[in-house]
Amino acid sequence: MSRKGNCYDNAPMESFCGTLKQELVHHRRYRTRLEAIHDITEYIEIFHNRQRRQARFGFLSPAAFEQRYYAGLLAA
Repeated sequence: MSRKGNCYDNAPMESFCGTLKQELVHHRRYRTRLEAIHDITEYIEIFHNRQRRQARFGFLSPAAFEQRYYAGLLAA
C-alpha cells in the first residue's frame, strides 16, 4: 500500500502533521480543546495556505505563486 504513486499513501499527511506539530503545537499549552482548534485552524488557513513558502512552488508562498501564475496567463 505504500509503493510509489499509490493514492492511498499517507506520507504527505504525515509530513504536514509533523510540520504542524513542530511549528505550532509543541510550542503552546492549550487550556481548552476549542482554543486548540481555533489556533490550528488559523495556522492552516492563514499561515500555511497563504504565507508559508513551499518547495513545490519554487520557494514562493502559495499566494505569490498564484499571483505569478495569473500574471503569466494575462501576459500570454
